[in-house]
Amino acid sequence: MFESLTERLSQAFRKLRAPGRLTPADVQAGLREIRQALLAADVHYGVVRDLLARVEERAVGEKVVESLAPAEQLLAIVRGEMKAAMGGEATKLRLSGRPAVVLLLGPAGSGKTTTAGKLARHLARKGRKPLLVCADPQRPAAAEQLETLATRLGVPFASAVDDPAEDVARSEERARRELRDVVIVDTPGAPPGVAPPAFVGELVDALGPSDTLLILDAMVGQEAVRMGEAFSLLGVTGLVLTKLDGDARGGAALSLPTRLGKPVLFVGMGEKPEDLEPFDPGRMADRILGFGDLAGLAEKLAEVGGEEVAATVARVKEGTFTLEDFLTQFEAMSRAGPLDQLLAKIPGLGKVAQDEEIESEVKQTRAIIQSMTVEERRDPHIIGASRKRRIARGSGTTVQAVNQLLSHYEQARRLVRGFGKRRMPPGWGGPAPVTR
Repeated sequence: MFESLTERLSQAFRKLRAPGRLTPADVQAGLREIRQALLAADVHYGVVRDLLARVEERAVGEKVVESLAPAEQLLAIVRGEMKAAMGGEATKLRLSGRPAVVLLLGPAGSGKTTTAGKLARHLARKGRKPLLVCADPQRPAAAEQLETLATRLGVPFASAVDDPAEDVARSEERARRELRDVVIVDTPGAPPGVAPPAFVGELVDALGPSDTLLILDAMVGQEAVRMGEAFSLLGVTGLVLTKLDGDARGGAALSLPTRLGKPVLFVGMGEKPEDLEPFDPGRMADRILGFGDLAGLAEKLAEVGGEEVAATVARVKEGTFTLEDFLTQFEAMSRAGPLDQLLAKIPGLGKVAQDEEIESEVKQTRAIIQSMTVEERRDPHIIGASRKRRIARGSGTTVQAVNQLLSHYEQARRLVRGFGKRRMPPGWGGPAPVTR
């Protein structure tokens, strides 16, 4: 995600970290490179202009060139202004009313129906009881697609394609009877840049939804701004960016909040129901600048790992770490999503995440640990030559690969013993090393 932009910005700041103090000319040259990187990332020119004007004003006001660490200070200013451009603080759904009505709008092909299912899962995991409703009479099989998603998620479904306004009103009544507290309504799309069907506006007026979410495809860059403007009169309260995992540029994430004047609430990071993440401007700025997102990774692992990962993290904080803990972290990571997305959240591992061999190497590591007995996982020091040969055969690898894993594990164990004496980020036991 945002690989091109992150790499170009990293190059710009590496140049600014050259030995010696920065001159005003150095700062101006750095800002020019940042401007070029943002424009190449398809960020709206107006957003780039205003963002860098604020950066330059703050850099002069805070006397960056006179500081002991001018590049770091300038980097902090850029991060702060990026965060502000993307909305400043994280925004949550309002979910007012009983039931709360969440209406999904957006251009055709933006991913509304898939997002409806993801949102239902997200809210269900937060203790809500959603009802999914299809109010799209125009797209063939729209109702069938949403019903299939609902069945897979174990969420009730209602069709509102005959008379959307009346049918959705009946769905609200059903939600009250069945004690469902959120009604998620999927609506028809429109060709890019074309106003939505007239009845969608009538639906908004009739329902008075607590949240009206505009679903936009991040892959189209700043073109998403023009698409979003076609829906601006429908009382949009927030945005959802889909396909962000495939966006190498970042133009939509940086442009939309400012240009449309609405906060981004969620981002889609894949096709699976669990691939919906709350949007946090500060964390996103960190990821764009190559700082990773350890807090987001910890939350993801905690969600899929539950008590097992929590227990592992507790042991790591105490300074203990076995191969069983190692395996627990691997299993949690495999459930948490594609490995490249997870590694990209760890500072400094953005390039490693793009390595095509990393996934196979992780699978090899898991296979080796799974081929060990419980006793061996808890006390690897008992693994002698004969045990190594048995583990290699069981995992389909070599004794050399087993030795590599044990060597990496021993390094990790020593590090963890040191971690136990230091403060660690909440909920994070550290990334598991990968054999090479």
